[in-house]
Amino acid sequence: MCLGIPGRIVEIASPEMMLGVVEIAGVRRRVNLACIVDDEHPVEACVGDWVLVHVGFAMARIDEAEAAETLALLEQLGQLQEEREAMRAFGDS
Repeated sequence: MCLGIPGRIVEIASPEMMLGVVEIAGVRRRVNLACIVDDEHPVEACVGDWVLVHVGFAMARIDEAEAAETLALLEQLGQLQEEREAMRAFGDS
């Protein structure tokens, strides 16, 4: 099963490479922002955005309420802890 995990973009690590730092459940890691960037929402405007992250890519922007609801559901399912451990094992921030 593949999951998109909600996280908040806290900084832009490399605008030219479209890399940002996303905080997910207290863990920070670099992710590719190319899928959520366009002419109306450039990479520099992404700080503070909530996104769904899957395999190192921010796949979609979501609102904060949706992020909180998804995180709560994942916590209930016990999967958030597994994702935290996996991210720490492969984290780069």
